[in-house]
Amino acid sequence: MTATLARTRPTLRPYLATTARILRQLRNDHRTVAMILLVPALLMTLLYFIYQDAPHPPLGPPLFDRVGISMLGVLPFIVMFLITAIAMQRERTSGTLERLLTTPLSKIDLLAGYGTAFSLAAAAQAVVACLVSFGLLGLDAAGDPAWVVLIAVVDAINGVALGLLASAFARTEFQAVQFMPVVVAPQIFLCGLLVPRDQLPGWLQPISDVMPLSYAVDALQQVSQNPEVTGRMWRDLGIVALFTIVALGLGAATLRRRTP
Repeated sequence: MTATLARTRPTLRPYLATTARILRQLRNDHRTVAMILLVPALLMTLLYFIYQDAPHPPLGPPLFDRVGISMLGVLPFIVMFLITAIAMQRERTSGTLERLLTTPLSKIDLLAGYGTAFSLAAAAQAVVACLVSFGLLGLDAAGDPAWVVLIAVVDAINGVALGLLASAFARTEFQAVQFMPVVVAPQIFLCGLLVPRDQLPGWLQPISDVMPLSYAVDALQQVSQNPEVTGRMWRDLGIVALFTIVALGLGAATLRRRTP
């Protein structure tokens, strides 16, 4: 009786084993590690030189400060969505996913392991991008840069969750990439980066309201404009976290045990 209970009692071992396996794969994939850690920082550097000599309103912040702080949320989101969707789809097409799901490993354990491993990578990515932006490129914000790091990490994790969800509907790595203009591009257009959300046409504002990147960009703007933490920033951060939880739940519900 005791042995039976021990075998059926849920443990953290499958989740931890999955997380460790994904981290080992990432460690051995030097190109992916370089893309995760360096691409956002390099793109922020490119943005700095684009705006270096650009004129800015005398009463407003420099263009790099205004656009750059939003990009610290946008770039990690894009990179982590793309890498996670492709990595998960690679597991499926190689047959690894199907073999794993024939073991006692549950869908939740699998997605949680992937989510944790890539979230750690996302945290490292956000820290590097913020250190380069604030330390080397002179990005300035009224609030503490530590809050920018936190928001960038949470938004990158949201990219991980949406990448896992998108991979459930793709049959090849190419199809996983095709989800990028469908899932990511509209969020970039409507998040307030190009046009303030309150200036969008009336019919586009409700669409913007159901996109997590809108709240990440808004939270970053709150840090940029206010020396103290605002309730609106915490609300926005909570909404992004909620989107992440929902995406992971939907990913577990739609994950197929067999590769079609």
